[in-house]
Amino acid sequence: MTSQSPDPDPLENRITGLEPGGGVPPGETPPGEGSSVGPQGPKIREGRGFGQYLPIVIIAVVVAFVLLYFIGYIVGILS
Repeated sequence: MTSQSPDPDPLENRITGLEPGGGVPPGETPPGEGSSVGPQGPKIREGRGFGQYLPIVIIAVVVAFVLLYFIGYIVGILS
């Protein structure tokens, strides 16, 4: 009985385009992704105006009234 090689065609291991050492020459592989379309980088919000500051202004006004109340209360106690 003759033993057959588990690899039926030893030339099948030769992959075209593969350089010695395992490198691949430029142009042998397809690009990783398609071309990028549209703007790159973070999204910038524009045109929101005063609306983005409204919650901060409301909180600042409430804090100012609370501080004025306590200052008035302390001044009333001391006098």
